[in-house]
Amino acid sequence: MCNTDAVFSRLERSAFRRRFRLGDKERCYCLEKGADVIERHAIDFIANRLAPAHPQNDGKQTPMRGHPVFIAQHATATCCRGCLAKWHGIASGTLLSESQQRYVLAVIWRWLLTQMNPLPPGA
Repeated sequence: MCNTDAVFSRLERSAFRRRFRLGDKERCYCLEKGADVIERHAIDFIANRLAPAHPQNDGKQTPMRGHPVFIAQHATATCCRGCLAKWHGIASGTLLSESQQRYVLAVIWRWLLTQMNPLPPGA
């Protein structure tokens, strides 16, 4: 697993990853559901769609829209096992450990917090 600061620095240089943003609908969803619910959703998505050694439809298991966590996964390259290997140094083909799942959650959470609480211009 990589240092999250280094990963976010690399992600910021990717035109593809930078294009992902929470829209008004997703921001409202986060506010309506609250942090605890969004976190539970993220934990569930990670456990069911990412943690298996060979996830069903790997590389296509995370929709591009429809939930704030899905958008965060694409923005942070935590959307499939191939991206986890390339961007985060987490090898595919083995079940994600609890610590790896916590790492993925922390990366997603950091991105969501940044989207929900943007810094003012010039800060």
